[in-house]
Amino acid sequence: MLCRVILCVTLLVFLPRDICSSEAENRSASDVCSMHTILPGPKGDIGEKGDTGEAGKQGKEGPKGSRGNKGIPGDGGDLGLIGKIGPIGNKGDKGYKGLPGLPGGKGKPGTFCDCGRYRRAVGHLDVKVTQLKSSLQFVKNVIAGIRETEEKFYYIVKEASSYRDALTQCRIRGGTLAMPKDQSTNSLMAEYISSLGLLRVFIGINDFDREKQFMYVDKTPVQDYSNWKDGEPNDASGHEDCVEMLSSGAWNDVDCQLTIYFVCEFLKKAK
Repeated sequence: MLCRVILCVTLLVFLPRDICSSEAENRSASDVCSMHTILPGPKGDIGEKGDTGEAGKQGKEGPKGSRGNKGIPGDGGDLGLIGKIGPIGNKGDKGYKGLPGLPGGKGKPGTFCDCGRYRRAVGHLDVKVTQLKSSLQFVKNVIAGIRETEEKFYYIVKEASSYRDALTQCRIRGGTLAMPKDQSTNSLMAEYISSLGLLRVFIGINDFDREKQFMYVDKTPVQDYSNWKDGEPNDASGHEDCVEMLSSGAWNDVDCQLTIYFVCEFLKKAK
């Protein structure tokens, strides 16, 4: 009963004054409480800010964004390895024939021929030429160390070079890197290498065009004859595209950037 009285008194405090003044005179507090609806009180003060809650669960992945602007080009990379040499191009077209030159002047009148005397001089010259040929052969085979077959000369150049430089040096001299295409030529070159106290030299074989398809520098395949060392060619470093000959005559594939001596071959001119 006490609680009810307190509640009614509280309501009377917050009821509008016109209601309390007009009706409070005629009705008791219990009648007022029973006849009027409870109204909400005034808005309270803002409370203190609560503590930050725990982080929520990660939401679902959103839609794909629009394509970004093109970035600034990066710095240039290091220079790559030298690529394989390309095939030799086709022979070019023959050039136009030049204009004929001016006629030469009239020659001087000939003199009387003493044929007997000239024949004797020619005979002496033939003897001298034969002697010079013999001397030249001695110089080639002994002093210069050149080796030869019926068709070719072979010469070891004692200049440590890479394989590509060796190709160029042989061409400058009028030949090519030596190509041992039979047992007799291979043995001749092996003896030549050994006689100079060398261990190895570059020869004219490589697989520039296709990996493990070794070709001579004249573009003929190594097919009818080969003399590979046991286990070779094995491309051990992954860049062994060139071939050397050891003093034993065996072949081995090596890196083309290696710098060693090399042997050139030259065709003999037809007599």
